[in-house]
Amino acid sequence: MDALSCSPAAITNPRRATLAAAAARRRGLSCLGRRHAENEGPGSRAFLGCRGIGQGGVVKNEIKNAGGQRDRAAIDFSDPGWKPKFQRDFESRFDLPHLKDVFPDAVPIPSTFCLRMRSPTEEFADGYPSDEKWHGYINNSDRVLLKVIHYSSPTSAGAQCIDPDCSWVEQWVHRAGPREEIYFRPEEVKAAIVTCGGLCPGLNDVIRQIVITLEIYGVKKIVGIPFGYRGFGDEGLTEMPLSRKVVQNVHLSGGSLLGVSRGGPSIPEIVDTMERRGINMLFVLGGNGTHAGANAIHNECRKRRLRVAVVGVPKTIDNDILLMDKTFGFDTAVEEAQRAINSAYIEAHSAYHGIGIVKLMGRSSGYIAMHASLASGQIDICLIPEVPFHLHGPHGVLRHLKYLIETKGSAVVCVAEGAGQNFLEKTNAKDASGNIVLSDIGVHIQQETKKYFREIGVPVDVKYIDPTYMIRACRANASDGILCTVLGQNAVHGAFAGYSGITVGICNTHYVYFPIPEVIQYPRSVDPNSRMWHRCLTSTGQPDFI
Repeated sequence: MDALSCSPAAITNPRRATLAAAAARRRGLSCLGRRHAENEGPGSRAFLGCRGIGQGGVVKNEIKNAGGQRDRAAIDFSDPGWKPKFQRDFESRFDLPHLKDVFPDAVPIPSTFCLRMRSPTEEFADGYPSDEKWHGYINNSDRVLLKVIHYSSPTSAGAQCIDPDCSWVEQWVHRAGPREEIYFRPEEVKAAIVTCGGLCPGLNDVIRQIVITLEIYGVKKIVGIPFGYRGFGDEGLTEMPLSRKVVQNVHLSGGSLLGVSRGGPSIPEIVDTMERRGINMLFVLGGNGTHAGANAIHNECRKRRLRVAVVGVPKTIDNDILLMDKTFGFDTAVEEAQRAINSAYIEAHSAYHGIGIVKLMGRSSGYIAMHASLASGQIDICLIPEVPFHLHGPHGVLRHLKYLIETKGSAVVCVAEGAGQNFLEKTNAKDASGNIVLSDIGVHIQQETKKYFREIGVPVDVKYIDPTYMIRACRANASDGILCTVLGQNAVHGAFAGYSGITVGICNTHYVYFPIPEVIQYPRSVDPNSRMWHRCLTSTGQPDFI
């Protein structure tokens, strides 16, 4: 299957999670939020029970086999040397692909990026200027710590342990930024930028910074590929020349200067087009599926021995990219969601027995719903894909709504679009990216709420708000604007440093480079045993709905 025709998806088993939670209740155990019985995805670890339960399972680790693929192999923790072996495997997995892997004789040149050296319009007629006294470069050996919390027990909230004893093992990833030596001559570079998938606040900010940083390096040929990967295959879609003048004010509006779309031509066709047009730097802005395509393009370029750098910039308001603190667009989405939540609150609070329901984005990850609920302080029930729930029954959502109407007189519900899909009729329909088309859980909850209260003879006024497309089409806020600026700059630095098949992200507040395969194995999701989800439950006051 083509890498562009599918998107990685998290696989969860709500029935198994429900049974585990019920078993825990029968044993007299309680916790703020029970975790899934098993998180069935690549790299997932065994389910840990409620806080205070010292139960765990066999911890799995992904080990590269000789073919470069990943097998799920158990670590032999009885081996005294397991830590060094784990660290060596980790370093191997997170080693960044470089042009020298294919062209070992490639000779670097002094960087043309130095903020003290020249006017932006100065030509390189007398060779490449260099300022060895400028200490603004990143050393290739600089690293950032991937995990910063030393959990003392697997039962600690949000614990991420490698072994049953939660031993501390340092895991270092590559620091992002400009290098003192580069592997592309700016006058020989033709850089292309492509934005794929759906809209997201901050796309124009990233495009702008990529262009500006490329020009500082001295690149003159910069183009935008219109409408995602489709622009590589549709002869009717022509490249858009880009320059500082063109992009100067694009960040002041939402959307994408280049347009977006899902799907596109095959990988060989894309690389054929890149060869024909002379593109040797490609910057790809998108989510998991788009990054899978970028990695396939990188591999095809290597297969053909093309001197090309392919660099991704993770774009998703769902915040579901692995290993990263957050992705651009997420902060803006949470902020914009406040308007919808506040409107639902006012509608509910002003009506007799008012109930407001807000559906937010989040196919497989409930980060927007969780953070928006925390930020607003107006949500009584937050429902996310990672935490199973019942609508009906003595512990269901509807019974709790009845309690809220009786005690408060109103209620506000925030639900992520991917939550509760087990209640809805499943379809086999998929979008152009290969994502399953979800049924509308918000409408379902609205209808079931009206039906429930009608049957028990209690009048309610239910209002449903879906701000999805309003949220993703708006301009980036200040926080996302900064994130987009730094991501765009570091994407260019990574390409000139000779790296390819990488993506740039923020990890523990520092900017880093990751090999693309490490961040696209499956979508990142909310840990129901994390402190952040516990904070959300504390804020809403909701019980378990199992």
